[in-house]
Amino acid sequence: MTALERIKDGLVVSCQALDEEPLHGPILMAGMARAAKLGGAAGIRTNGIQEVEVCHSITGLPVIGIQKVVNNGGELCITPTFEHAKALALAGAEIVAVDVRHNRPFGEPLHDLIPRIRQELGVQVMADCATLADADRAADIGVDMVSSTFGFTQDRFGICPDFQFLADMRRLSVPVVAEGGFWTPEQLEQAFALGVWAVVVGSAVTRPMEITKRFWRALPGR
Repeated sequence: MTALERIKDGLVVSCQALDEEPLHGPILMAGMARAAKLGGAAGIRTNGIQEVEVCHSITGLPVIGIQKVVNNGGELCITPTFEHAKALALAGAEIVAVDVRHNRPFGEPLHDLIPRIRQELGVQVMADCATLADADRAADIGVDMVSSTFGFTQDRFGICPDFQFLADMRRLSVPVVAEGGFWTPEQLEQAFALGVWAVVVGSAVTRPMEITKRFWRALPGR
């Protein structure tokens, strides 16, 4: 059974913490991943070689590996090169997520990068999308799944899912993974009602600083 099949109709928990966050580091992320597994997660998404390795080892669940890279201008790209993908695969990632935004600031050409990851590393590729055009182009290149990672809306508490984006992506010929701004079980149910393959939940589970901020934003007279 492939990693994609194993996460079908399931919850994937994103265990990530940025360098400046209190929970940053592979040991803490391993604890988060273990807790997510005990809570019923079907898979883990995590950032970095060490994090992939420990989350894979401690949970035995499919791991979606990513490598966030920021250039000197402060621009972010997810898994921009084959070497980044190779390191993630060697660490135990069964799925590697790649930034496929049309305005992706840097990285190897997607038409070369994606097939090479699938063929040479033997792992599946998730396309992190911002628009329907991103997802359509990624499907044409030959990814295993598309994700709404960069496609979300925003309210006064923070980001929330863009359900219209998810509905639009469902018309494509590849599985759709819902990700970005999921904070409640009701939102997860709404996504599955649209026919998504799986849902990734991150900050609502594994980032207490962001959870605290959302409650803080609701304080009267803030």
